[in-house]
This record gives sequence, structure tokens and C-alpha cells, in this order.
Amino acid sequence: MSLQGKVALVTGAGKGIGKATALRLASEGVHVGLLARSESDLKTVADTISQRAGVRVAYAAADISDRASVETAIAELTGTLGPIDLLINNAGTAQFGTVSEMDPEEWERIVKVNLFGTYYVTRAVLPVMMQRNTGAILNVSSTSGQRGAATTSAYSASKFGIMGFTESLMQEARRHNIRVTALTPSTVNTEMASSIGLKIGPEDRMLQPEDVAELITSILKLPERVFVNLAGIWTTNPQ
Repeated sequence: MSLQGKVALVTGAGKGIGKATALRLASEGVHVGLLARSESDLKTVADTISQRAGVRVAYAAADISDRASVETAIAELTGTLGPIDLLINNAGTAQFGTVSEMDPEEWERIVKVNLFGTYYVTRAVLPVMMQRNTGAILNVSSTSGQRGAATTSAYSASKFGIMGFTESLMQEARRHNIRVTALTPSTVNTEMASSIGLKIGPEDRMLQPEDVAELITSILKLPERVFVNLAGIWTTNPQ
């Protein structure tokens, strides 16, 4: 299925997976709305995309854990680009520590950004998708949303939450012809992974942001009636 001319919203679009996905979608002729906290990072990505003929781009800086900021930013982006066809909920944060040692405010912040942020963005976009009876929503979770590990309680709780949220949303949205997907990559070579000391081997053997972006784009391009059930991915199409 061609994505050309569709409008995508990518969160966490200033760096890592979000940046790579925005650039990859633009290469398919998708108009891209960029959302992240850092305006300077967003401008850099937008400047790169704007050099591609026929592709429109807009960006808005917002903290996705703040519902009012999310709603304002998305209203601004859709006012410029039009209604969202493709939503990629990628923005997230991580910090590790034991349950007894991690500051409760830090624990709450991680869940608020990763889980509540995904909910806030989705809820702001979903009504128009439902009215138009079309759309695709892809939530970037993690293998930490499938199994917990020591020191990852906040991050795992938020990512497990995304998996449950995605499954519930899928069952609600499918009647409106909206495809809902959860993607669960393991450690990806991003700035966030480096900042918290995550490494799984030599850098050139790690999963790269561009690899995930390619997979996201491939999922979004699937024919409407295709059902996917692969390692690390699950998605259900409308029926």
C-alpha cells in the first residue's frame, strides 16, 4: 500500500527511532508532523525533510506527559498539515533503579511520559481518525513490556501498560477501519540507550534506529487485510 500523500505524526521525532522514522516516511512521500521536547532537535529534522520536493513538514515542541501541551501541539500540527493518517507513538524515557532505591517522583515521571504520554497523544488524534473511518496507530513498546527485570520496574510497568493499552485500543478502533500495532524492539543504538549505559555488544552489531524505522514503514505499507504475527510485532487489521 502506498503511503504517498498521507500525513503522519511522529512523537520523539528529534532523535533516535523517531528521527529515523520521520526521515524514512518522508522518503515515501509522507507529510510529517514532528513532536518532541527539544525545539532545536525538531528544527534540524524538519530542515532535512523540507529539502525533499513535494513533502510538507511541521513541528511542535511539547512534553507529552502534559495533556494540555499535547492537545495544543497537535491542534497546531493538524492545522498546518491536515488530519493525521498515521500515528507513531515513539516518545519515551528510561531510568533504571531498584524499587526500594528509585525516587518515587522519578518512577512516576517514567510512567507518565511513556504510558500517559502515549494515551494523551492517541486520544488527541483518535476522534478524527474515527470520524474519517481510516488510520493507523503504531505504539513503540519494548521487550521490557513482555518481561520484567531487576532495576527496570518503572520502565517495564510503563511498557507493559502500552501493550495492554494497544490491545484494548485495537479492539475499540478496528470497527472504524483503524489498524493498531505494538512494536517491541530490544535495545536500540540510540542516545537514550547510551545515556543510561545500555549496550548489548559491539555498536555495529546493535539494532540501529534506521532498522526500526524500516520495519515501522513496512508495517504501515501492508495491505489493509493482512494480519501480522511475527516475533516482536503484533497487529490486527479492521474486520
